[in-house]
Amino acid sequence: RGTACRAPTTEKFGKPIAGSIPTIIRAYKAAVSKKIHEVYKISHAIWQRNYYERVVRNEKELKALREYIRNNPIKWELDPENPHKKSKSE
Repeated sequence: RGTACRAPTTEKFGKPIAGSIPTIIRAYKAAVSKKIHEVYKISHAIWQRNYYERVVRNEKELKALREYIRNNPIKWELDPENPHKKSKSE
């Protein structure tokens, strides 16, 4: 399940390829995680394990993806995987 939709790569474990998408994503997630943990003093993970990579084929798809990215954090409060999800009674 964890690797079924994973971005294909020629990277070998422990041998990142400079400038590759997996290396860039890994560095970005590490830097953001470090800053969030410093500022908010949290210890739990903040990222999903993997990510999806896709080719954006036209303006309509690009607009839909941008809207998804913009609105997705708002939905976190309702996500069943959110460890701090508020119950309906709150």
